Amino acid sequence: MKLKLLLYIVFFLPISAFSQTAVLDSLKGQLETTTDTSEKVRLYNEISNELKYSDPNQMLEYGTKALAISQNTSNMFGEGNAYLNIGTAYIILGDYEKALDHFVWAKTIFEGIDATESLGKLVDQGVARTYGSMGIVFSEQSNYAKALEYYLKSASIYETLKDESQSSKIYNNIGVAYQSQYLDEKALTYFLKSLVLQEKTQNPNIGITQTNIANIYFKQKELDKAFAFYTEAKKSIDIYPNPRALGEWYNNIGAYYDSRGYNDLAIENWQKAIVAFESLNDKFGLADTYLYLGRFYLKGREETKALAMATNALRLSKEITVLEQQLNAEKLLSDIYENNGKTTLALTHYKAYAAIKDSLLRENDIRKSVEASMSYEFEKKELIQKEENKKRELLLKEEAKSSRMKLIFGVLIGLLLVGIGFLIYNRNHLKKTLTLQKELAEYEQKALHLQMNPHFVFNCLGSISSFIVQNGTDSAIKYLSKFSKLMRLTLEYSKESLIPIDKEIESLENYLQLEQLRFNDKFSFSIVKSNDIEDDVALPPLLIQPFIENAIIHGVIPKKDKGAITIDFSLQDQSLICVILDDGIGINTSKLNKENSVLAHKSMALDIIRKRLEMITASTSKKATIAIEELGDNTKSKGTKVTLQLPLRYVNE
Repeated sequence: MKLKLLLYIVFFLPISAFSQTAVLDSLKGQLETTTDTSEKVRLYNEISNELKYSDPNQMLEYGTKALAISQNTSNMFGEGNAYLNIGTAYIILGDYEKALDHFVWAKTIFEGIDATESLGKLVDQGVARTYGSMGIVFSEQSNYAKALEYYLKSASIYETLKDESQSSKIYNNIGVAYQSQYLDEKALTYFLKSLVLQEKTQNPNIGITQTNIANIYFKQKELDKAFAFYTEAKKSIDIYPNPRALGEWYNNIGAYYDSRGYNDLAIENWQKAIVAFESLNDKFGLADTYLYLGRFYLKGREETKALAMATNALRLSKEITVLEQQLNAEKLLSDIYENNGKTTLALTHYKAYAAIKDSLLRENDIRKSVEASMSYEFEKKELIQKEENKKRELLLKEEAKSSRMKLIFGVLIGLLLVGIGFLIYNRNHLKKTLTLQKELAEYEQKALHLQMNPHFVFNCLGSISSFIVQNGTDSAIKYLSKFSKLMRLTLEYSKESLIPIDKEIESLENYLQLEQLRFNDKFSFSIVKSNDIEDDVALPPLLIQPFIENAIIHGVIPKKDKGAITIDFSLQDQSLICVILDDGIGINTSKLNKENSVLAHKSMALDIIRKRLEMITASTSKKATIAIEELGDNTKSKGTKVTLQLPLRYVNE
């Protein structure tokens, strides 16, 4: 429960209100007098960064102003810092998705700067700060593995720059991430590294790091070492006052004294913790302290005092809606009433404890699903940025080559040998251009493929929402489990341009099973693969699923009786043929239903697939087509048939 606090304090250094006001007034005064656009960008960014201590909304406002000017004046360094400040503001405001978007843009800007020697260090610091900020977002979401990935990247840059102050902060955050995963030895290593640098730079957060170290030694039963660091931490906090850190220190030292049997000292420190937290109106910290006292009094069989403490803890945790604290308070109350022989009240609070525990488990499952989706979206955006950078670099290189050759041709235009050389070069140049066009076509195909991923994910999330409403929580958990399996398959192959046909069939089977569960077995399905198709035959991912989705939603589901869907893979004239058959209501009836529906929306899937097929044709010089036809006659429809013809390709291409 204390880890989030320790990370927050390291990220936002405590400063006095008077000091901050003086700095802000000075920066705003300079802003009013300057007319230089570069200086304005710098001042807007500095004001924005300073406001993270007090007002995230104003921080966002000043960061946005810096961004607008820097983009209009092609000030890439100012633009990168503006994206960083805006992203930081969104962290404080709790909008982690927007924060990550801005950090990805900041990283792209900084990495694209052709820095001079004097600007190089500032650019490296910007990249390091970006990585550290990404780590904080993932830590806030409890995605500690991802947080560590970016913390370590940030630490590597700060170490190269010999920036000891920033390195100490990153080391502390790395320690918190490891401690959150119960890897205490690794956490201790980084806390100690942070402490060495903090002692050297006289960092005001040194007391927090010393408390972190003491807590690990206390957990490992090395009580003498723990007490030594608790003692040093108190000295540091006295030098650099921080009421929240002081309250946490009192709670921890109280637990230490309790473990040693020094009851009076334990109570004395917990009472001091109450005073410290009340000065901040910190209900979270107070609830923790009351839980410590409640358990202490229950152990000493002082049930009346224990009951008062547990009641206070439950009241505060409900006010701030912290389920973990409510869980501990309800369990403590149940134990107290059980000791008093009041079994009815004990059972009442135990039931409340069990209900909160179940709620936390459900919330954790949903949070993991949402985190997986956000992590996927973040990685997709990074991939798109990389693809765009590659295209831009290729175009710039080609333009540079073209300019140089024009100069050479202008000087040597009159010479016959140069003319012959020009013809030879022109032939090579044409070959390179054709190669470049082919590569660009492949990049565009990847971009279109990436557009299908969110279409597919959003449709699945819509299905989950509908299923939860219709079937209740227990069935929804089963549905979410199948959806999680499907997402793992989708994420595993989302970055690939080709996947083995067996993996595509496995993904389609999972999707069809998911939809069968959603629609209560309203349809049956079969997938047939010709024996002529080898195992290493491959096809682009997420190309077939939209047609199956249409067959389900617009074909067999509106049908009165049970429907059937068949997917058949075969070979024909060096082409892979996929035929999707359904015995639904047919295309014409489906279109009429859409026109009469107030909820009808325009699907982009078919347009995207047509563009992807065009890109496949352009990049392979082989036919890639789609044909959709309604089965039956004019009087009665017998369903819909979709035929995809794809070039025969293999995994190693």
